[in-house]
Amino acid sequence: MTGRAAASIEAVFREERGLLLAALVRRFGDLDLAEEVTSEAIEAALVHWPADGVPPKPGAWLMTTARRKAVDRLRRDQAYAARLAVLQVEAERAPAPPSATGGDLPDERLQLFFTCAHPALPAEDRTALTLRCLAGLTTPEVARAFLVPSATMGKRIVRAKNRIRTLRIPFRVPDADELPGRLPGVLQVVYSIFTEGYAASSGPDLQRLDLAEEAIRLARILRRLLPGEREVAGLLALMLLVHARRDARTGSDGDLVLLDDQDRGRWDRAMIEEGAALVEVALRAGPPGLYGVQAAIAALHDEAPDVASTDWPQIVALYDVLRGLAPSPVVELNRAVAVAMRDGPAAGLSLLDALADEPRLREYSPFPAARGDLLSRLGRHSEAAEAYGEALALAGTEPEREHLRRRLAEIASP
Repeated sequence: MTGRAAASIEAVFREERGLLLAALVRRFGDLDLAEEVTSEAIEAALVHWPADGVPPKPGAWLMTTARRKAVDRLRRDQAYAARLAVLQVEAERAPAPPSATGGDLPDERLQLFFTCAHPALPAEDRTALTLRCLAGLTTPEVARAFLVPSATMGKRIVRAKNRIRTLRIPFRVPDADELPGRLPGVLQVVYSIFTEGYAASSGPDLQRLDLAEEAIRLARILRRLLPGEREVAGLLALMLLVHARRDARTGSDGDLVLLDDQDRGRWDRAMIEEGAALVEVALRAGPPGLYGVQAAIAALHDEAPDVASTDWPQIVALYDVLRGLAPSPVVELNRAVAVAMRDGPAAGLSLLDALADEPRLREYSPFPAARGDLLSRLGRHSEAAEAYGEALALAGTEPEREHLRRRLAEIASP
């Protein structure tokens, strides 16, 4: 099999796996069974397709194969089949909510989103289950994302599945009354995946591009399935506008390159244009949402030719809106940095110093790093060195640590 053929088959698997898994969960009502036969169908395809070629309708081929394997499994295990039959009868008795897709798109994947991100599951379990089921990562890959042993992650995923089974969490899209309360949890799970990809919590690399791209792929699915939800558009816009800078965020040696110093010619302009168009959708015809406002901030950064000509007053104004929507110490930190760019480093430093006793910033490396930058710009080098030292002790990735070491060396030898 040629490399091109292998890539083609892999692309089919990535596109079809989520559809297949969701349809099987819908059909049989059991996530474990659906995962097992999905994997077996893909393994069968890996045997037949290289020799016979990818079929004209690969999704139908995979579905037929998976269903046969599921039926074989249920024939072998009568007790398991009986339990699934009870669950299926209960599901059929429950009233079906109206379709949330607003069109003819199948909504099985959307149902799986809401099942994996159900509020009855702990937050870490929701993200892990989404990575495993919807992004298609293996359990060891999910474990690496969470920086825990594979066995620990395996137990966490099993616990989440058992909780779904025990609580009989319905495999459905919430009805119109439930959707506003449930959708933010789904979006938060996807954004958490992206955040770990954009800024890895630890390790030798600054970014986990695989996770960032999976999060964008999941958001695209949500966007297709919920085209009328402005915050879905906002989340996708935010991730595209931030991910557009990926190639410029590190140098040839893998070192961190701050926004001020990035080569903007390396930014992905097609991705920026797509994200900017989605910002307009997210902010149109209604009050601004959390992701739409953040996307608007990212768009102002991406559309500016350089840092000096960035519309800092508008960015500060957007942070004022954001702090009203979702007040947090991180929002205040980012707003203080924007104020420093608008009004000067002393103004920003005053705001940062007011956050010094905030517990949630004590272990957050960007906070002392931002103080170090403003102190350095004010010529207060000994205080800047102390702040950079605090940031260095908290930094999670080697590129961050190397950047901070360089800053310390620059201060020591002005």
